[in-house]
Amino acid sequence: MRLGSGTFAACCVVIEVLGVALFLRGFFPVPVCSFSGTEHQTESPAPEPSAGAISNWTKLPPPLFSKVVIMLIDALRDDFVFGSKGVKFMPYTTYLVEKGSSHSFVAEAKPPTVTMPRIKALMTGSLPGFIDVVRNLNSPALLEDSVVTRAKAAGKRIIFYGDETWVKLFPKHFLEYDGTTSFFVSDYTEVDDNVTRHLDKVLKRRDWDVLILHYLGLDHIGHVSGPSSPLIGRKLSEMDSVLMKIHASLLSEERETLLPNLLVLCGDHGMSEAGGHGASSVEEVNTALILISSAFERKPGDVRHPKYIQQTDLAATLSIGLGLPIPRGSVGSLIFPVVEGKPMREQLRFLHLNTVQLSKLLQENVPSYRKEPGFEQFKVSERLHGNWIRLYLEENNSEVLFNLGSKVRRQYLDALRTLSLSLSRQAAQYDVYSMAAGTVLVLEVVALLLLCVPQALSGKAELDIPLLSPVSSLLFYLLLLALAALHVVMCTSSDSSCYLCSLPWLAAGGVMVLISTLLCAVVSALTGMFAAGRRLSKNPPPSNSRWSELDLLILSGTVGHVLSLGASSFIEEEHQTWYFLVNTLCLALCHEIYRNCFVGDDCAPQRCPHAGEEFDGVAAAPQGKSTGPDVWELDRASKHPSPLEALRGPERWMVLVSPWVILSCCRLLRSLNQTGVQWAHRPDLGHWLTSSDHKAELSVLATVSLIMIFVLVQKRCSLASKVAMAFGLLGIYCYRVAVGNLLFPWQQNNKDISKGITEARFVYVFVLGILFTGTKDLLRSQITADDFTVKTVGLWEIYSGLVLLAALLLRPHNLPVLALSLIIQTIMTHFVWRPLRHDAAEVTVMHYWFGQAFFYFQGNSNSIATVDISAGFVGLDAYVEIPAVLLTAFATYTGPVLWAGHLVNFLASEASRPAPETQASGTLYLRTKLTSTSMDGVKASIGFWSKKARGGSRCGGWASALRPLAPGGLHLLSALQTATADPWLPQREALSPQLQAC
Repeated sequence: MRLGSGTFAACCVVIEVLGVALFLRGFFPVPVCSFSGTEHQTESPAPEPSAGAISNWTKLPPPLFSKVVIMLIDALRDDFVFGSKGVKFMPYTTYLVEKGSSHSFVAEAKPPTVTMPRIKALMTGSLPGFIDVVRNLNSPALLEDSVVTRAKAAGKRIIFYGDETWVKLFPKHFLEYDGTTSFFVSDYTEVDDNVTRHLDKVLKRRDWDVLILHYLGLDHIGHVSGPSSPLIGRKLSEMDSVLMKIHASLLSEERETLLPNLLVLCGDHGMSEAGGHGASSVEEVNTALILISSAFERKPGDVRHPKYIQQTDLAATLSIGLGLPIPRGSVGSLIFPVVEGKPMREQLRFLHLNTVQLSKLLQENVPSYRKEPGFEQFKVSERLHGNWIRLYLEENNSEVLFNLGSKVRRQYLDALRTLSLSLSRQAAQYDVYSMAAGTVLVLEVVALLLLCVPQALSGKAELDIPLLSPVSSLLFYLLLLALAALHVVMCTSSDSSCYLCSLPWLAAGGVMVLISTLLCAVVSALTGMFAAGRRLSKNPPPSNSRWSELDLLILSGTVGHVLSLGASSFIEEEHQTWYFLVNTLCLALCHEIYRNCFVGDDCAPQRCPHAGEEFDGVAAAPQGKSTGPDVWELDRASKHPSPLEALRGPERWMVLVSPWVILSCCRLLRSLNQTGVQWAHRPDLGHWLTSSDHKAELSVLATVSLIMIFVLVQKRCSLASKVAMAFGLLGIYCYRVAVGNLLFPWQQNNKDISKGITEARFVYVFVLGILFTGTKDLLRSQITADDFTVKTVGLWEIYSGLVLLAALLLRPHNLPVLALSLIIQTIMTHFVWRPLRHDAAEVTVMHYWFGQAFFYFQGNSNSIATVDISAGFVGLDAYVEIPAVLLTAFATYTGPVLWAGHLVNFLASEASRPAPETQASGTLYLRTKLTSTSMDGVKASIGFWSKKARGGSRCGGWASALRPLAPGGLHLLSALQTATADPWLPQREALSPQLQAC
């Protein structure tokens, strides 16, 4: 079947998209949810099991609490309350936990640990998917069943103050609200004051049932300064005083009501050691949860240690406490200590409602729900519950009734735990069948593309894709039959639902036909390629190309990294892959340098260079302008000697030690920031520097790094850019002092902390000035075709402006990362790439490898918890979305961006420098040009000098003619003799007999 290259490419793209979509559908399964429509909002609750008796409990239980106040402190991890910081900075909360009327818990939040998915989990009880990370940036209205929706439908009056994410999730649900932006992390004072200022007024009112407060200041401090900042203690003390005010108000109000009130103190997620969140480390998933109410009076000697629960359990507990139906999509279970003090019949009624809701959710999401242990336990519990109700209605108050009730209660709790676990596991289960089918489709298309690339290079080419012949072959039908059998086995034996199994047979059969057809096409193309290779092996064409060890390392390293992405553990610890590749690359470069210096390409020992030796046997040609990057073709297999032979003294020694210097820098950078997942919690040099006890050491290190940055960057800048760079780096230090990260030499401690807006904007002015100067030079070189050096200077000034911006946005302890990056770039440029004549492809791959390594040297990882959001608000006094996003993205990918910028500068600078082969051919060209230019004068003088020799030989005439030019004449004669040996010299035929005679 013949296809045009455009049609073939379009078909490949369509199939690739289908394969990727199928893979993602299996990798990101649809979360567990209820398929009941909104019309079931008013459905009647499950009646109490009766076992033949007539029960009078067919309605929802009445509410347990009169008012509920939810005080959510963003990023309140468990040790902030239950650890030493809680004892020191939250004394009232600590008293309530240890001796007061409360129940304390450590609530585990499932990843992604960002705000919007956590609010969703708290209010709906469901497990959000990773797509909610994207929705966190601009939260849409929540359509799922939730506690807020149920409370609104039941006529509850809800007031909200705090993070505007709630207002976006629940529009038109609040009687009164005041939202604050959650992304402006530089503000950790006013964002909480705007919440607290409403308290005095709203606590005196009686026109509300639920009050929700969401405080953001603690989270913002973590993003800016980390969990070890002294600001954390101040904020915890502030929150403790707010909690005491609310609790005192609720206690005073209970005297006028019949039911107690409930105060919930909780966090949405934790905080990593770097201050971020979003991943699954212990510090990020463990949050504090305290339920405070006069209904939880404890007896003397009753010690209540914090228990571990799931964060999704709060939705079911709040629903029971407010007398509402549990949200249909909730996978959480009732926090039993809340109802532990109630009579046995009420306890069993609450547990029964929860298990009925979970069993219905299990039936809607798991086809083989009857085989689930949790469902079987639920049926047993319901039957025992009915027996207990029958005994209870018979007014049997004996010990048998109490023992049976305790047994039913234990059975219900076990069933709740098992059902919740089954549903949670279902939400996190991969659809391996769909993932495998999508992967096979993608790999088949990639293989077919690679096999057809030689025929598809021309836009008008027609490709003979072997599609028709396989369809009629035995191989196609065998493959199709095998895939159909596999599909039947997978769909009938799998306990979980597969997406491909839920498709109609026609659609699933189409996928199997497509996989079989592509596989046959690949096999046919491979067969044809091997047949052509056997024919070609009989008459192999001459080839001078050969693969070096470095080429093999680059190829194997790139392929190995791609293959490693197929395992989740390698993705979590991808930094280890790049560290290994960069270190191996340095060792390979060391081997190449030593081989070129001490052993030739033919493995014969070479004499080490000495002073006075000239490169290539001739003086290097003066630098001239080049026409473009095409001139730079560096071939290490050339017949010309290596430039290492021309190096001498310190330069030669620098070339020999450069790989070891780079290795040392990389090892030092690895100890600066721990990253990944498994070892991110381990202490590192960055944590030591950022602690408040080592601010002086950090100030010295930052000063040295800024000086090194200036020295390395300014050398190729114009005078104006050098001045701007110096003032910009000085402004960066002043900014870090203003925000409390560094100290001036005359300061002992910096207590006057500000946002540093003026200092940061001062730096932005110089950044924009340098970028403008570089852009102007770059445009001038393009428009006026000016000297090529103007273009290189413009590119370098743009690069230096980006370096200045990176120095402003990076944390102070990461300034050595930027300085060492510039050092490695300088060493690689002057002592590795140029002396070893690496070609453009090799240099590009090396830049990419080092860029990826420096992404992780910054402390980044594949977890969103390591994204430094505070960098997006440097110099901003309000939330502006586009600049914040751009600055955050640049700060996160500083390493790859700067290495890509250096690659552009290096290629441009090498294009303006004659390559070694160009120098050699340029010398030969100059020699020929001088000879041909002098030829006419020499030939015109031959007759005169020959006559003057009066009968002498022509050789004597030539010698006499050149003797007055001695000693230059002898050099010119030698040059002429050498030139006539070149067969392409135009004057060879005219002069060769005469010179040969001489």
